[in-house]
Amino acid sequence: MASAKAADAPDERPPSSIDDELIGLDPDDPETRAFAEHLGRMQQQPPSFTIEGTVAGVERFADSANRAGGLRRLTAVVVVGLILLGVVISVWYYLGTLVWVFFY
Repeated sequence: MASAKAADAPDERPPSSIDDELIGLDPDDPETRAFAEHLGRMQQQPPSFTIEGTVAGVERFADSANRAGGLRRLTAVVVVGLILLGVVISVWYYLGTLVWVFFY
């Protein structure tokens, strides 16, 4: 038989490892909520051997780069720039080889 209490009452929530980390902290504090979200992101481990896992990894990198500031943000921008430079150079050489094969 169902209980008359609300299912999302604080006393009825199933305990999680994140709740264990936040014992003694105010759940209404914005910094505590941000820390709980951070812990949740750290504990998520999607499979990285699938396309969805790879895209999720890129999304997490982009989100963290947008939250970062200073030297970390500059480092993220440089890494992305080097990756894009590598892609552009690879495509340039591939197109050059393709044109050379078909038109010479």
